[in-house]
Amino acid sequence: MYLAEVKAWDIVKKQYRYKLKSYFGVFTSLIVIQLLAILFSFNGTGMGGGSSNSLSYEFYYYTSDIILVFMMIWAFITAIIITTRAYRYDDFSFVTNRTISQVSNILFLLSASIFAGITVYLSTHLFQILAFYFKDNYSIIVDSLSFTEFVMGIITSILYIFLFASAGYLVGILIQLHKGFLLIIPTILFGGLLLDGMGGDPRIFVNITKFFGDETSFILFICKVAIVSSILLLTSLGISNRMEVRK
Repeated sequence: MYLAEVKAWDIVKKQYRYKLKSYFGVFTSLIVIQLLAILFSFNGTGMGGGSSNSLSYEFYYYTSDIILVFMMIWAFITAIIITTRAYRYDDFSFVTNRTISQVSNILFLLSASIFAGITVYLSTHLFQILAFYFKDNYSIIVDSLSFTEFVMGIITSILYIFLFASAGYLVGILIQLHKGFLLIIPTILFGGLLLDGMGGDPRIFVNITKFFGDETSFILFICKVAIVSSILLLTSLGISNRMEVRK
């Protein structure tokens, strides 16, 4: 039993290393999308202004929020892509089963999320440098972060990205289970948005956002993301193990 577990873990590690090398395009697309997000961020994520006598002023907020949103969308789409048949068949280059394949996929998504979360903050510094060069007619004030705040920010970014990757992975598995989910899932999402809009008092998606975004305790936030991500991934594993094994 112990030898079998060791062997299984060895296969997981081999598959994981293989995916880090062969899915290099995933990380290339990440960099491209981050550069695109930086361009969008130049318009600012918020603004305000006022006037007093003959003096008028405007101010703009520049944060990494747009970059993070782009990365969450990237993670969601990437997770769906690696569940497709072409990627799934690559795993059969090894002596494997569905559980081993799914675990290596999850490890890959976790690694990609960590890389993306760190680069979100690096991109923020690049964005600030570019702002100094291209916004020369403006007075720019940069908020400084303590080391603790910096680390917490990176961890928060990683967790949000991994949460979206976990959701995307479940969506991808459902689509592989039955192509009808290609229609069902968007219908549910857009239907929910439509119902929220028609009601005039958005509830569904706002409550989901508040569940994570309004959490003031960093530890509880980590627990929430970890629990929800685990539920999504365990559901994916359960569904995948019931799917027909490739012959």
